[in-house]
Amino acid sequence: MSTKPRQPTVTKAALTRPAAKRVPSDPLLTDLRQMIAGAREQVARTVNSGLTVLYWHIGTRIREDLLKEKRAEYGKKIVQAVAGQLTTEFGRGWSRTNLFQMVRFAELFPDLKIVQSLTGQLSWTHFMAILYLEDPLKRDFYAEMCRIERWSTRTLEKKIGGMLFERTALSKKPAKLVEMELKQLREEDKLTPDLVFRDPYFLDFLGLKDTYAEKDLETAILREMESFILELGVGFAFLERQKRVTVDGVDHYLDLLFYHRNLRRLVAVELKLGDFKPGDKGQMELYLGWLDRYERKPGEETPIGLILCAGKRQETIELLNLERSGIQVSSYWTEALPKAEMERKLHEAVALARARLKLEAP
Repeated sequence: MSTKPRQPTVTKAALTRPAAKRVPSDPLLTDLRQMIAGAREQVARTVNSGLTVLYWHIGTRIREDLLKEKRAEYGKKIVQAVAGQLTTEFGRGWSRTNLFQMVRFAELFPDLKIVQSLTGQLSWTHFMAILYLEDPLKRDFYAEMCRIERWSTRTLEKKIGGMLFERTALSKKPAKLVEMELKQLREEDKLTPDLVFRDPYFLDFLGLKDTYAEKDLETAILREMESFILELGVGFAFLERQKRVTVDGVDHYLDLLFYHRNLRRLVAVELKLGDFKPGDKGQMELYLGWLDRYERKPGEETPIGLILCAGKRQETIELLNLERSGIQVSSYWTEALPKAEMERKLHEAVALARARLKLEAP
């Protein structure tokens, strides 16, 4: 007995059910997300920039009024009255405290062109973080480095807390030279080794305790490479460890090799457990000469070297005239010091270096 094949049953619900949505391809979604995120970011930057410039204009205008009447009590009363009226009309954000911060902002950054160049990267919260730094050179340093390296507000606050300015070679120069270098950075976006290298470097994140060998130090750095590069600063890219350098048939090994994007040059790093010794200079000069001859690419600057050591003697450093060889010697701290002691040590180092340079000047 033959049977007809059974036909599929089609229900009313099936006829009225909407067709399944077609999911767009991943590349399409990725592109659209990037467009939306980019537009949002651009709008946020534009709004932040506009608000910061507005705050500058408000601070400037109030400051002009306050300068006419040099009585402090009058200034407090007038700002209090203005704050009350603006809050009534425009809501939060126009308190007496905020208005005085805008006045201070206009006082410390009197050049609108400089403000406008900074607002492309710095928001009002960035400026708030540096407004109460007393040293104008320090304020300019953090503002320009924040612009160049695109720090978040949290990163900026961390750099200030870690006394980055005091740890740069730049801070140890006379004020006029510091001003010139910061002006060059502002006008030409040109970073120099004095802005990039620090002394000391904080390597407490490596977790090294008591006694350890150079290989332990190198291994710990490789294990914590992300943290190490963050401590080195923006722009460093890790290339190789134990780079073989063959000269006259003899193999030598460079501990770490980096490339700095903004400096456009190779950076050789040697790790030393003890204090810096004069012979370390000759070893680094050999590495730099070899890198310059065999590894330097067209358009790159001459390679430079960083010797990280547990300590150094100042007169030895001075007599060797390491800057001419493109070598920076920096100490490292594997344990975090109490903040007060760290500040004392760094301020002493800056003061001694500036005093020495002043004596050497003709």
